[in-house]
This record gives sequence, structure tokens and C-alpha cells, in this order.
Amino acid sequence: MCGRFTIVPTIDLSERFGLPAGTAMPPRYNVAPGQEVPVVVRDGANRLVPMTWGFLPPAGKDPAGGRPMINARAETLLSKPSFRDAALSRRCLVPASGFYEWRREGRRKVPFYIRLKEAPVFAFAGIYDPGTGPSGCGCATFAVITTAPNELVAPLHDRMPAILPRDREADWARPGPVTPSDLGALLAPFPAPEMEAYPVSGAVNDPQNDGPGLIRPLKGLGI
Repeated sequence: MCGRFTIVPTIDLSERFGLPAGTAMPPRYNVAPGQEVPVVVRDGANRLVPMTWGFLPPAGKDPAGGRPMINARAETLLSKPSFRDAALSRRCLVPASGFYEWRREGRRKVPFYIRLKEAPVFAFAGIYDPGTGPSGCGCATFAVITTAPNELVAPLHDRMPAILPRDREADWARPGPVTPSDLGALLAPFPAPEMEAYPVSGAVNDPQNDGPGLIRPLKGLGI
């Protein structure tokens, strides 16, 4: 799964995601479910839209009974009624700089920060609901797509966020239907050699904490 992530825009987001000139966002070192973050959607052109992390599908298609869903499994996007419509027509890019997973060490869980070695900003595949219409919640919501873990993430968790290759981001964000084979190609586990993971402070466990100290490496531990 993906339950915490960061977005630290150290590069020009306008150029990176094809957004209007001057587009910016403050750094976030501990994005948690229920919080609002900017998400990239494409409807003629790319634009940045504030959305709440916790997907709420339209009424009648939500087996969770109104409970926000922060993740959606790549393997069942087209078969689950709660996700199918969004997977076919409301796909989005979730800008990120890294994400956290936890590993049990004795009686405690140690958080690890995972990021790409050569890409300071990348994109998770996401789906969203605009929250409009008679059954809408009045706010846009999104979920991060998860896939099987690669060799780096597997020791930490049995799922990982679907990180899109940069040259396939437009294919995901472009409106229009997708097939199971499309999803298989777009949402495959990101190559492990291009990523790194290291332990960080347990301060990240509290979603109220934020700041660059949360992603500072701890010494003496490793995968």
C-alpha cells in the first residue's frame, strides 16, 4: 500500500508536468490520508487541482459504505465497480518525491523512506472523483494506484505505489478508455535498481509532523 508520501518540488513543476508557467506548491514531507494535495489532471491541458487523499466513488458504487479509500489495486481497477468508471475516464498524476513504508524490528516498526535515485519529482498513477453531482461529496478526492512490490520494496511491504515512467505519464493522464493490457504495461513495478530506501525517524508516524528532518537517514539500519 501507500499510506504516506512526500512532495518536495526542487525543480520547476510547470516544465516538469506541462502546467501553466509559475505553477508552484509548498514542500510536504508527510502527506497523510485525509489531507489535501495538488494533483495533475488533463482535460485539454494539464492543470493542478487540489484534492483530498481518500477516494469517494459515487453513491451506489461504494462497497466500503462511504469510507475513503486511499489506494486502489492495479489488478482490479477494471473489475471493481467502485474504481471502474474512474479508471476508464478520470485518471490523474500524483506528484511525489518519495514515500514511506514500515518494517518490523523486534517490537517496533521502523519507517523507511523510498525514492528514485535520479528523479527528484515523479508521479504516482492515480484515479479521482470530482465530487460533483447529486451524490457527490462536494470535494474532489483521489486514490493512489498500487502494484506488486519490486525487489527493493518487497522486504518492507507486499504492495508499492505504481510509479509511472516519465515517458508514459501522458498515456496515463490522457482521457479515454484503457484495456487490461494497457494497465499491465503502465502500472508494472518500477525498476528496483533506479530506487533507494533508507530508515528515517519515527517522527513521521505522527501526521502532524512535517519538515526535512523526516527524510534524513538514520545510521545503523538498512534493508
